[in-house]
Parts: sequence; structure tokens; C-alpha cells
Amino acid sequence: MSGPLMPKADPETLRKREEIVADMAHIVPGEGVVSDENGMRVFESDGLTAYRQMPLVVVLPETVAQVSRILKYCHERNIRVVPRGSGTSLSGGALPLQDAVLLVMSRFNRILEIDFANRAVVAQPGVTNLGITQAVEHEGYYYAPDPSSQIACSIGGNVAENSGGVHCLKYGLTANNILGIEMVLMNGEVIRLGGKHLDAEGYDLLGLMTGSEGLLGVVTEVTVRILKKPETARALLIGFPSSEQAGQCVADIIGAGIIPGGMEMMDRPAIHAAEDFVRAGYPLDVEALLIVELDGPQAEVDHLIRRVEDIAAANGCTTSRASNSDEERLSFWAGRKAAFPAVGRISPDYYCMDGTIPRKELPRVLAGMRALSRKYGLRVANVFHAGDGNLHPLILYDANEPGELENAEAFGADILRLCVQVGGVLTGEHGVGVEKRDLMPEMFSEEDLNQQIRVKCAFDPNHLLNPGKMFPQLHRCAELGRMHIHRGRIPFPDIPRF
Repeated sequence: MSGPLMPKADPETLRKREEIVADMAHIVPGEGVVSDENGMRVFESDGLTAYRQMPLVVVLPETVAQVSRILKYCHERNIRVVPRGSGTSLSGGALPLQDAVLLVMSRFNRILEIDFANRAVVAQPGVTNLGITQAVEHEGYYYAPDPSSQIACSIGGNVAENSGGVHCLKYGLTANNILGIEMVLMNGEVIRLGGKHLDAEGYDLLGLMTGSEGLLGVVTEVTVRILKKPETARALLIGFPSSEQAGQCVADIIGAGIIPGGMEMMDRPAIHAAEDFVRAGYPLDVEALLIVELDGPQAEVDHLIRRVEDIAAANGCTTSRASNSDEERLSFWAGRKAAFPAVGRISPDYYCMDGTIPRKELPRVLAGMRALSRKYGLRVANVFHAGDGNLHPLILYDANEPGELENAEAFGADILRLCVQVGGVLTGEHGVGVEKRDLMPEMFSEEDLNQQIRVKCAFDPNHLLNPGKMFPQLHRCAELGRMHIHRGRIPFPDIPRF
């Protein structure tokens, strides 16, 4: 994978920076504009910390009217805009541009309405994922998608990336749990898609917006559906002598018609790192660990626990332990939820990948990753949403060692190519951003990419919203019908790295 590349800075925009800053301060008065170098340094990177770029100016609006005026202003003056939520994107989706206004939505942090009768919550995009559950749990409800970063990631960012989490196997991704959004188009127009109803008439524009990575509009309000907590939830910790056996157990559980509330897998390096970090009680003498959660009526859960234990035994598990209290169940998940920061304790740096494969290909892909690990001379710790085939390999490297970051990127690119080769896709929930942008032709033909760009052009014909993300070789045309991909690369400059 070549380093992420971004559009060349517009000299005219840079020359007019002071004027733009003053105009932004007029639209968002008070402390809503950050233009000094030290203040903007906080925003120079997102969760893909290998890359950084100072923005033109940072603007933190508080009202929909302000967002509309900012976008209309930038549209009329041909100024680029990069939307940003909590900055937890792991694909560089919120990476700033030198000549772009960084539109930070973190001040949109209020829950506007809780409607238990319609099982819906209306929230501003800066509300955290976990914040929605905390607002309704007193009545026995929760919001199902639960990314590991749920304590920090925003619901608006979840919409942008179509985030999932450990319970998405049974309860779906963000796309399956949002009912409506309010969004502002690049020209400043405010529109609404969907509502509290379960389905909407006409084209599925809500589905189009979910996972659009800030390329089509800026979300200013989200309506999500909430669920009643199940009567019973129990989890199993199951250890295996090999990752292949654990992978086969995953396939057999699903093949038996059992749909767990969550099913996660960790390999030996991830197990040891998580156990050292949170003391969850994980077995340390296994090569792979499955966490399988069953939920529903108690009799059903108890029955399914026994069935899963039998399937695990048939696949050679060496240890199996079922939770007997909700506290114990949560302790099982604590290690998995903390896996990413835990791995940070065993390596100076790590590169978190995100690809999705058919479940039956898990043993093959695990074997392939081991071979790639030997090829590149880098360790990898594996954490999977095993139930839906969403892989999160963590490539361990040291950025202080010359060439190791580039080596880690090449390793990661080969992992994603392997995912596509076995019938999978480049991303499950982290998005394309800049990280996977140059790998899009591995999965899509030129005609496929042309069609996707036509959608982008319908919403943002001048490509002012989050340019340089997702599409590898974008050519801007005056006419929508003539949008196409150049066969040669546009000369974009490299982003400075840490």
C-alpha cells in the first residue's frame, strides 16, 4: 500500500486564510473558531495516528443554522470542508487538509428526545455511542451497536462509518439501527431522511448516507431505535489449542442455526495482553479464545449454552467456562473491549486493520496471516468479530525503527488483499478513508468506481466535502454524466507522517 495521498493545496485559499478565519468567527462567535497553531495541533490527526496534517482552520458550530451557513459559505467560495466527530476514525477519514475548514461536530452533544413508546431516541451527532444506552437503561432499554470505542466514539461518526461492535451479529450494524437523520448538504440546504417509522418511502437515501464517510453531507441529528434488554444473557469463555479449531467452531455454531448475541475471537498475543491489562480471568495456556454470548429467555439461553459447549468440545476445546452472573459476563467482555489499548502495552506502535471475510474462510485467512507475519518479520495480534467475519488484526511495529511503518502498511495491504481474494471486502466498520483508498481497485472495477463517483457528484459536484478520501484517482468533471476515473494517478502530495 502506498502512503495515503491528498489533493494538492489550493494556493488561493491559503492566501485568503485570514479572511476565511474572520468570516468563520462571524458565523460562529465566541470560542467556536480555533486558528492558532497550538490549538489546531489537537486536530491534526485522527485514530490513524501514523499520518497528520494541520487544517486551514478549525470551526466548532453549535447550531444547525451555523453548519448550514458554514457549508454555504465554503460552497460559494470553492473551499474544501472536512467533517469530524470525535476523531476516533481508524482509517484517516477525519484527517484534515491544509486548505480545508475542519468542521468539528463535538458541540452537538445533546440527546433531544427519548420516545419509549416508539422505541426511539433522537440525538445530536456528538453524543457518544455509550451515552445513548446510558440515557435509556433506567427503563431497561439499550442501543445495540457497541463498537469497542463506544465510550468515546460519536453516533454521527458511527453513521459515517456504519460502525458495528461485538453484538452486531444478532442485532445489526448502525445501518440496521438508525431510523432517520437530519443532514446539511454542501450548498447549505438542510434535509431530513427517514424518521421514527421503521421504513421510509422512495429511494433508500438513509442507507446511502450510512457509511458515506462524510463525502455526501454533514449529519446534524440522528434518530436511532432502542431495544429492550433481553431477559437473560450469559457468556462462554472457550479456549482452543489452535486458531483453526476456534475458527471451525465459529462456523459450526452458525451452521447449527444458533445466532449468538455476540461471538468474538482472540489469539494468544491478544489474550495475554488483555489479561495483563484487565485481569478478566482468561486462560493463558490456549492459542485462541472464543467469547460466545447467548441471550433471550432463560430456558432458551441455558439450552443454547449446552449446545455450544457440545460443539466446542467436538472441535477440541481445552477449556470452557460459562458466566453465572451478569458481573462475570461483563468481566469476560472487559478484556475484549480493552484489547486495543492492551496491545499498546506490548508494542511501541500498532497498526489496526479492518477487513471482512466469509466465516468459513477464517482458518485459511489465519494461516495466511501467519505466513505474512513471517514474510514481513512483524508480529500480529488478532481480535475478530468472529460471528460476522469482521477481522481486526493488530500489526505490531516500532515507528522509531526506519522502514517499520512502511513494512506494517505493506503487511496490512496484503491482509486486505487476502480478504478480497477469499470473497470478503476491504472494510467491515472502520471505513475506507485514506487507509484503504488505494486498494479500492482490488475490489471494484473502473466501472464500479465510476458509478460510486456519480453518486458523490450528485450530492457534491465540486468535490468539496472530504476530498481525497475513499476514491483512489478522482477526476472532477463539469458534467455529472462524464465523471470517470483516470487511469493515471493525480499528482497528490504525501501527507507528513509522525
